[in-house]
Amino acid sequence: MKTSKLLFTFLFAFSLALFSCSDEKMETTGKLTVQITDAPFPFDIIEEANVTITKIEGRLKDGNIEGSPFITLTEEEAQINLVELNNGLTETLADTTVPVGTYDLFRIYIKEASVLLKDGTSYDMTIPSGAQSGLKVFVKPNITVGGGSPGQVLLDFEISRSFVPMSNPNSPNGISGFNFKPVIKACNIDTSGSLRGNVTGGFLGGQLEPIEGAEVSVFVADTLNTTTFTDIDGNYAVLGLDPETYTITVEADGYPSGIAEGVIIATGSDTVQDFELIIEEN
Repeated sequence: MKTSKLLFTFLFAFSLALFSCSDEKMETTGKLTVQITDAPFPFDIIEEANVTITKIEGRLKDGNIEGSPFITLTEEEAQINLVELNNGLTETLADTTVPVGTYDLFRIYIKEASVLLKDGTSYDMTIPSGAQSGLKVFVKPNITVGGGSPGQVLLDFEISRSFVPMSNPNSPNGISGFNFKPVIKACNIDTSGSLRGNVTGGFLGGQLEPIEGAEVSVFVADTLNTTTFTDIDGNYAVLGLDPETYTITVEADGYPSGIAEGVIIATGSDTVQDFELIIEEN
């Protein structure tokens, strides 16, 4: 029992040193990093989409800890504007020492949520009881901490499904409010890959220019996995993709659609897929 108490002491103190309690110097703790990003969202009408996270816990799947299997990773309150976390940007929420083992579930405690439109209108949202008491997020493959390597989990907060506009979602003046239904996916960074690229367009034989706001969609076997939008320079990025073969499509107003089939995402890879949308003059 003494070992468990010491482990909890180190966790709450956010110790950065590994802790060993056996005569054989067996490794009993390792590093676990929790990052957050956002799934794509139509940023043209939204200035901010804020959430306040008060605590994150991880469940030790195969542990022998007395009492609850949940390990507190952080209790430091963090207010995050999810709109800023796009095109591959992340924010680290926890970077701490945890008992060695396999983690299969994380609980995210959300205190507040709000949206600020670009016209200055703001909305505070009611937090569902499930989010207040800990939103359960499973991760597959599970996170393994130990063996000299830290564990890393990426929390993908899906803005478009979490902040649901009421009334007309296409016009800031037509929005009467938002319903907050938090949807978070977790991925094992150590077993996933990423996709990046650039989208340009123009007339056949002319100068190609970056396309801002092009919608990039990622499909697996005809099933939509996720979407994102290009930035002012035509760049896009999607993190936390499982090793698979994907079909990528891109659409932009005034341009023909683009498609790339057989795009392979491998573990640890950073795959690049660019698009040129050429307008052929009649």
